[in-house]
Amino acid sequence: MHSPLFHQLIQSFIESLSSEKGYSAHTCRAYRRDIEDFVSFISTGTGAVEKNTTGAEHPDSFHSDQPDPYESPLRVEQVDALTIRGYLGFLYKKNKKVTIARKLSALRSFFKYLVKVGILTENPADMILTPKLGKFIPVYLTVDDMFRLLDSIRTDTLQGLRNRAMFEIMYSCGIRVSELAGMNVGGVDFQQLVVRVLGKGNKERVVPVGHKAIEAVKAYRNRLMMDRGVGMDSDAPLFLNKYDSRLTTRSIARILDQVAMRCGLSTPVSPHAFRHSFATHMLDGGADLRGLQELLGHQSLSTTQRYTHVSIDQLMQIYDTAHPRR
Repeated sequence: MHSPLFHQLIQSFIESLSSEKGYSAHTCRAYRRDIEDFVSFISTGTGAVEKNTTGAEHPDSFHSDQPDPYESPLRVEQVDALTIRGYLGFLYKKNKKVTIARKLSALRSFFKYLVKVGILTENPADMILTPKLGKFIPVYLTVDDMFRLLDSIRTDTLQGLRNRAMFEIMYSCGIRVSELAGMNVGGVDFQQLVVRVLGKGNKERVVPVGHKAIEAVKAYRNRLMMDRGVGMDSDAPLFLNKYDSRLTTRSIARILDQVAMRCGLSTPVSPHAFRHSFATHMLDGGADLRGLQELLGHQSLSTTQRYTHVSIDQLMQIYDTAHPRR
């Protein structure tokens, strides 16, 4: 009896990520790419996966008479820890530790799935240690720089009102850029001052929002109604492009680049820097980690804890004030 082909197993695994775990299309593509890179390595000894002559990128689109660049001469049950270590050794030549850790995590999940469905009896990646990563210090803006950035956005045009509302919401709630792009009109409760967002794994959470952000959204939507006749349909996107369609995460990042450039900030600004700034400023203001974990939608408290060491200045101030023998 022949083993299923690698690309069939990968496809089955990716479908399980989407249907069972609710992973986004973007996350599923990342998993697929990492696993296909491994299969390409054990097939050719290199990590490069080239397109075939039709320009197709995925094995589902290959014709049966074409060689499959994603297939390996090894059967999946022949892959052992030594095979995976050889792949990691290859990756170390040109990849950062964080990339290697991510690719190993994808392989570990893939082989765990194959054990679960009975293709394998054990996970060959289980005994391989994840590379030790250096501590990640998030990039964030000071409170003064954040206020300066937000206040620099002119609101004399519809586009300006939209941009001000978007970034006020991001800073007020600490949401991810994907959550911002996915927000609908009905997700904003203007009376209760909360927003409803759909986070990772399709998990919904409710987050408080400040008055300034709410007023900015009201001003934008009122102007949208006046200029374009766009109403407040609860299922409609909250933030629109010039074609009255939902803004993409890439468009939001590009708009932020333009705003930051006009503002003249020296610190690099990305949508995620808004989230880092929100978390840092909340901790500096006295928020506890557990509450912040809920606001950010983190599954693990350890993810939230990475923000504690960016507030070292405040800790030093507390120490200098409180310690009797400093």
